[in-house]
Amino acid sequence: MLQGAHVLITGGAGFIGTALAARLAEHNHIRVLDILRRNALSKAGLDHHPNVELIVGDVRDMTAVRRAVTGCDYVVHMASIAGVDTVLKNPVMTMEISLEGTMNVLRAANDCSGIKRVIDFSTSEVFGTYAFRVREADVTSLGAVGEARWTYAVSKLATEHLAHNYFKQFSLPTVSIRPFNIYGPGQVGEGAVHAFVVRALQGEKIQIHNEGDQIRSWCYIDDIVDAIILALTREQAVGESFNIGNPRSTVTIYQLAQLILRLTESKSTIEFIDWDFPDVELRIPDVKKAEELLGFRAQIELEPGLLDTIDWYRRKLNGEV
Repeated sequence: MLQGAHVLITGGAGFIGTALAARLAEHNHIRVLDILRRNALSKAGLDHHPNVELIVGDVRDMTAVRRAVTGCDYVVHMASIAGVDTVLKNPVMTMEISLEGTMNVLRAANDCSGIKRVIDFSTSEVFGTYAFRVREADVTSLGAVGEARWTYAVSKLATEHLAHNYFKQFSLPTVSIRPFNIYGPGQVGEGAVHAFVVRALQGEKIQIHNEGDQIRSWCYIDDIVDAIILALTREQAVGESFNIGNPRSTVTIYQLAQLILRLTESKSTIEFIDWDFPDVELRIPDVKKAEELLGFRAQIELEPGLLDTIDWYRRKLNGEV
């Protein structure tokens, strides 16, 4: 565990960034750079924490990035457009934030002395439509030009190459993380678990695309925070990319909806809607590399993770959080 460190989290007001800040804030100084389009940080009460400093700014603004990086020991670069629907509506901004933002963060970090680690957040979407037990060294899949669905993955794959090349050419200690379907208490924005749980608790119809036979592996928020901290502190992580997920928690989207209905004891029904856009049909990671080099293995199984998530959303809907 880090202690006494200065940690920058770009996009740190998002779901994963807020969870990481909450874990580290007691014993470290956390600086968050974010435009606050989504703001889980304030909902968690961390924007007033004495060890949390918020800089409202855009990673595409090099001046803001240099100010944020200066004086930091560790950089966790998470800033991006998240969620399929948002990407489809804003493909240009999606690519600009990924490409320009990551270039700015890497340049600023490389110009600073004493940077101990830069973590670049990539995505499991770099593996394309079908990804079964995919390993980090497997060939990644580039989407068709002009198909907005894949602009996020293409730009994230480019930033992975860029981060790795900053390590090879300039010895900047970079690491890339590919998260696989993260869920849990505090989630903001889009996401199947978020949508299904809220609708189930409110007795609304749960909508799934086509037949709901898409297959996903779900990873609880506490597990990915563990992985990030290991990637920040283990020397073996430098210059590597890691799949972070929980292949044991693998279900179809339809099964996920049914499970959430059972756990919430909801009377909601499931509605199947046509979805003509490209989608990820199968996504299950091989996580052996993270196990061997980081000592990481996901601990939280799907059902207890969902129960904790459901409890949090129930309290949120009741105004208790």
